[in-house]
Amino acid sequence: MFWRSKRLWENPGALKNSYDAVIIGGGLHGLAAAYFLARHNGMSNIAVIEKNYLGFGGSGRNTAIVRANQRTQENLPLYKEALELWPILTRELDYNLMFYNCGNLNLAHSEAALKAMRLQVASAQFQGIASSIVDPRECKELIPALDISNRPRYPVFGGMYHPPGGIVRHDAVVWGLAKGAAKAGAHIHQNTEVTGINVNKGRIVSVDTDKGKIYTQRVLNAAGGYSAAISSQMLGVKTPISVLTIQAMVTQPLKPLFQHVVSSGMYHCYANQTLKGEIATGAHMDPWPNYTTQCTPYYIKHQAEALSEMLPCLRGVKFMRHWSGLADMTPDMAPILDGNYPIEGYYMDFGWGYFGFKSSTVAGKYMAKYMASGSCPDMLKPFGLRRFEQHRLMGETAALVNYTPDN
Repeated sequence: MFWRSKRLWENPGALKNSYDAVIIGGGLHGLAAAYFLARHNGMSNIAVIEKNYLGFGGSGRNTAIVRANQRTQENLPLYKEALELWPILTRELDYNLMFYNCGNLNLAHSEAALKAMRLQVASAQFQGIASSIVDPRECKELIPALDISNRPRYPVFGGMYHPPGGIVRHDAVVWGLAKGAAKAGAHIHQNTEVTGINVNKGRIVSVDTDKGKIYTQRVLNAAGGYSAAISSQMLGVKTPISVLTIQAMVTQPLKPLFQHVVSSGMYHCYANQTLKGEIATGAHMDPWPNYTTQCTPYYIKHQAEALSEMLPCLRGVKFMRHWSGLADMTPDMAPILDGNYPIEGYYMDFGWGYFGFKSSTVAGKYMAKYMASGSCPDMLKPFGLRRFEQHRLMGETAALVNYTPDN
């Protein structure tokens, strides 16, 4: 007799001809919105439409880092609550999301960088977020393999230590949210493509798919790097988003080397050691808009050089896997979270850049409230699309301390 494990969620079968809400995108943001709509807002007649498979896009192409050390008063409460949600969701979903708040160390390589970090630390502490400035010796105590001598191209002047930050297993979050959403009544349709969104008298009325038409009054666009194209091509709603490729890679497994996430804005490099012992590392985004997920030799060379400078014991270690994903970036590095504008019933959750994984659950929580009530929660009000029309851009770009393009 063969033993069969129980499916995390059942196949819902054919599309229904109507749903109270349709969510475009089977990634973390779409699944989180579906879960919170069905579980916490009493709206279970909803459909998640995914062109490929769950977690196909950025949800499955990231380095799994979570943190709340941004710098603006609008962003900090959002990311703070996101960090606090991980253990809560682990219990609610009855699924191990592998949340490990190992701490995040962001290195400074100049006095100017330290000054900027002091502003970030003050902003975080004002919001009740644990964060502090550490000197080079304390950086070395946190990560013994770190080179704090004058040998590196950019010596370590100190850093910003953020204890609540850490890592979460990204595919576990996809499966856990899908399980929870389906259990609460949501229908998850994979391998189904949205081909059109129909509007009548300024209101959403239906969605066309390659499996049939769905009548609905609410549509959430949470398609990540493809969201801006869907918004523009299907609804004529243009957004100031550039789609950029961001690359990452992992090394061969190693013995335990460091337990914190370490990052450097000057080197454009961040890294953490996984449970398997691999060093997962990523860099800044490609500087030109594109929709490819190709990996480039330039970034392999860049990561090898950067890691060898910061952590010289890694010299000679082999990269085993290399991948890339799409980052939908706004001019102020803050997302677009809006609804009923400029079309009633149209909701937007995109423009996260490389902050999307960190925020997925809290964004889903508040977008679900927005869709169920029709009233924008206070948490989301700073992130409306109108801020670009009114030139009220946020200052989150300063979160990349000491960003300077390569010569």
